[in-house]
Amino acid sequence: MASLRKKDRSPFWFACYTLPDGRRTQRSTGTPDKRKALCLALKYEDAAREAVSGRFIESRARRVIADIYALANTEVLPNSSTDAFLKTWLNRKSLEADDATHQRYTGVITQFLEHIGHKANADIKKITPTDVAGFRDAAAQRLAVSSANLMLKILRSAFAAARREGLMDDNPAERVTILKQRKNFERRPFTLPELKQLMELADKEWRGMILFGLYTGQRLGDIATLTRTNLDLTKKEIRLTTGKTGRRQLLPLSAPLLDYVKKLPANDAPDAPLFPNAHATVQRQGRAGNLSNQFHKLLVTAGLAEKRSHHSTGKGRDASREQNEISFHSLRHTATTLLKAAGVSDAITREFIGHDSPTVSKQYTHIPTDTLRQAANKLPNILK
Repeated sequence: MASLRKKDRSPFWFACYTLPDGRRTQRSTGTPDKRKALCLALKYEDAAREAVSGRFIESRARRVIADIYALANTEVLPNSSTDAFLKTWLNRKSLEADDATHQRYTGVITQFLEHIGHKANADIKKITPTDVAGFRDAAAQRLAVSSANLMLKILRSAFAAARREGLMDDNPAERVTILKQRKNFERRPFTLPELKQLMELADKEWRGMILFGLYTGQRLGDIATLTRTNLDLTKKEIRLTTGKTGRRQLLPLSAPLLDYVKKLPANDAPDAPLFPNAHATVQRQGRAGNLSNQFHKLLVTAGLAEKRSHHSTGKGRDASREQNEISFHSLRHTATTLLKAAGVSDAITREFIGHDSPTVSKQYTHIPTDTLRQAANKLPNILK
């Protein structure tokens, strides 16, 4: 039977109870309250008795620890499953981050929960650096190293919040290293024959996105989520806010791009997406990774890239996938190269493409639209 005793120079009661191996022990209850101390002593002994009978399973152990914590601290022991906490964290982030960033967070968290399987419903304390590293490595097999590293950083932020709230003793993602970028790798621009070949092989929606990529220099995710509200056909302009940098862009619609837009099916909804399939993919996954894979398949069909293999390369899990020298992002390089080849100044080219620079504001460009239109008109028409 559990009992209490006091020791010299200690204000706290000590619980006296029998351990599972039959030995008697004494443990401080951490409280001078005799009634609370006796409750704790009985909890200790109940746990020991269940251990002897073999009924002290994990779930029961957690309940006992939670009861002891509540008695000692007059509050509930912080506890949460990984699934519950990460979804709560996402809800908080919806108030702090813009829509594009929140979609990116949602995509990463959804993929991580799928990756850890049944552990998603277990206590978040069970997440280990091995779980996070496995997720990072799996992402690096499918995506660019930079994308895998970004996903790791998002998990670091989420688990840091769990640690601050007392749900974890440490941050498992902090103990997983950032992957090294592949050295001496540069993407190249497309040649005009390559672009024309892609346009012949692409379906209607991809032809439109390729045109927007070339004639605006914007990123795949920003192009995929364009709606009719971004267009001003009267002024022949396009307005958008980039997802990566939050930079607001006001760009002229070049003649080939304007012709394409005018031929799009009529739609009275002002927020109707220009590219419904691509828009739905980004909304569903919170990122443009699947679209990048689709574009790579188009490059493979055109003979401009090698088919990616899912078989082992023998380089180990930490090895990044082989990157192709051209991708959708290469359209951005292509626009830059063509503008400079046409004699457009660096400053105007930078404003047109939206390259980050210490001297470039995140507000609308201060270079007159007519000047940008002159630059756009110098880009070759790949539809001819």
